[in-house]
Amino acid sequence: MESNAVLLESKSSPINLLNEMHQLRLLGHLCDVTVSVEYQGVRAEFVAHKAVLAATSKFFKDVFLNEQAMGSPRTIVFLNEVQVADFASFLEFVYTAKVEVEEDRVQRMLEIAEKLKCLDLSETCFQLKKQMLESVLLELQNFSESQSSEEESAAQPSVLPESKAAAVAEAEQTDCPVDPLGSPTHRPSNGASPEAPAAKSKEKT
Repeated sequence: MESNAVLLESKSSPINLLNEMHQLRLLGHLCDVTVSVEYQGVRAEFVAHKAVLAATSKFFKDVFLNEQAMGSPRTIVFLNEVQVADFASFLEFVYTAKVEVEEDRVQRMLEIAEKLKCLDLSETCFQLKKQMLESVLLELQNFSESQSSEEESAAQPSVLPESKAAAVAEAEQTDCPVDPLGSPTHRPSNGASPEAPAAKSKEKT
């Protein structure tokens, strides 16, 4: 009787493998390649494992495979125009899948990822730059909205001038409009003068 197949999968094994390889590199154990990095006169050498570099970088994979095909025993790789600090961060990333860098170095890490053809680091830098850009745009939007609200509140008058307020109060107390000449007798009605009714009464008599 055949039994059903079951899957044995470890969630921690990849992390443990990376951690163990990282410790071996730091101690210099089982390292089979030396990477010599030089930038503007500053030079440093890093020991590492070919298998780890080849698995994470297409650049190193091509170098090691060509080296093996040619039967060359060379175990030193020279890298020019790569800063020492950047390559140290690159090694830490490929051995641990994480690295902490300053914000102004993110672009340089993206450049070294593209130079060494490390897809994981390239995608990580790209996503981080996108988040940083979105954060800056959000801050600018909040600043713009706060400026607009301050300008609107400054443009609204808080109280009416005293003369206008007095005129409004008087208009509310009296139902009729204010006569500029004083009493209604000074105002002609329908174009007739005040003497017109008296003249008509004399003609009748």
